[in-house]
Amino acid sequence: MARIRIPSAIVILFVAVQTGFLLLMYARYSSFMPQSEKKPSQVHILILSSWRSGSSFVGQLFSQHPSVFYLMEPAWHVWVAMYQNNAKVLHMAVRDLVRSVFLCDMSVFDAYMPWKRNLSDLFQWAVSRALCSAPACDSFQRTDITSEMACKTLCGRYPFSKVEEACKTYSHVVVKEVRFFDLKVLYPLLTDPSLNLKIIHLVRDPRAVVKSREQSVKALARDNGIVLSTNGTKVEDSKYKVMQEICRSHVQIYETATLKPPNFLKDRYLMIRFEDLVRDPLSEISEMYKFANLRLTPMLKSWIYNITHGQGPGKKKEAFKITSRDAVSVSQAWRNVLSFQKIKKIQEVCKGAINMLGYQLVDSEKEQRDLSLDLVLPRRQNQFSWSSFNPKH
Repeated sequence: MARIRIPSAIVILFVAVQTGFLLLMYARYSSFMPQSEKKPSQVHILILSSWRSGSSFVGQLFSQHPSVFYLMEPAWHVWVAMYQNNAKVLHMAVRDLVRSVFLCDMSVFDAYMPWKRNLSDLFQWAVSRALCSAPACDSFQRTDITSEMACKTLCGRYPFSKVEEACKTYSHVVVKEVRFFDLKVLYPLLTDPSLNLKIIHLVRDPRAVVKSREQSVKALARDNGIVLSTNGTKVEDSKYKVMQEICRSHVQIYETATLKPPNFLKDRYLMIRFEDLVRDPLSEISEMYKFANLRLTPMLKSWIYNITHGQGPGKKKEAFKITSRDAVSVSQAWRNVLSFQKIKKIQEVCKGAINMLGYQLVDSEKEQRDLSLDLVLPRRQNQFSWSSFNPKH
């Protein structure tokens, strides 16, 4: 039988053409892949902070945006139901709940609220503009700036199913949480292909945090016990053991995100200091919005100005409310209120965090009271974002 000899050049050409054809077919197939296998259509933002650090204010900056579905601390339900455990043990349950919320699957709350529910059964539901406007509630428009009091009055009796229905209609889902103490716990969410997760890490001068916590001692006692693993016993943090854990967690989160971080964190982590935010709100908020792929509207600009340029630092009964205040005065109030003895103790337990986050220690009561001495060290714009971090600075 005669054999046909095919030149090697033709073989190579044939293989190349075949490879090109297969690549073309793959590209066409990819364009018709189910949505679940593509990048998620929604943007997911986790505001990661600790109690009394200004996180409720930052949450409102997102909540009032017409493109945002926002929930404030949904993991509160986990901690209330499982209060005899410690924060580390509860990390997985909290993470699973947050993931479900990001995916608009509110059946996760069945484990914590098994009865027939209304909107008002969800923790701090009324601070969410999305739950006070259509389709969750017919009393307000998406472009309205809503108030907690008006929302409670008009929207509380709508069924809980409206939470999931509303969530699915927004381009951005934002969750604010104070119950994560380790960034690595969030790695499964950051690598989850069904999520498009970015993290805003909000920090505040620990001395200012303590001053604010002293206005809310009873409200924080149960959470303190969970942080300190007291098996359900409430704790008043007079020895600053909880503050020590909070400061340690901020250092851990910051170091994990900036010192040899995994590639999947690139452009997905942003550090914001509360003090920078209140000094230059529009600049810092614009940075956060850019990070989150949101635009600042004229109505939001006006609201932000009014909410940060009120009179005085706010009343004690308003500790958990977002009211118009002199935000800069709020950030510096600890310098006139706390004794120097307390300041020394806080600086002892939180020295690492104070230094790392860019705050100046004080060595005397004179330095503490001298408001001309700026204790918030300057930073380069975007210094705390993943992409521009330089350990030498």
